[in-house]
Amino acid sequence: MQTTLIQTYLRTINETADKPSEICFYAEGVFLVIEGSPVLSLLSLLETKGIRLTVCSTCLNYYGLTDQVAVGHKGTMVEIVDTQMQADKVITL
Repeated sequence: MQTTLIQTYLRTINETADKPSEICFYAEGVFLVIEGSPVLSLLSLLETKGIRLTVCSTCLNYYGLTDQVAVGHKGTMVEIVDTQMQADKVITL
């Protein structure tokens, strides 16, 4: 069920004209950007459209996934919080 929901959400973002400038992945969300994730192709497509994908390096370290990141760039929690604080709108899934 969760996989279907996130696939639908990311597919919809890909199809809309108005796109977010950045998507941040932290806590268990980091599992979406690693090798074998069912949404890698959708995230790669978003990245090619200029959407910045920021992945929490602390979270990756916690889950032992640092070497498995397949899309996005490793950022800090400070960077993620700063992005959220400066955003006009934040959507959390």
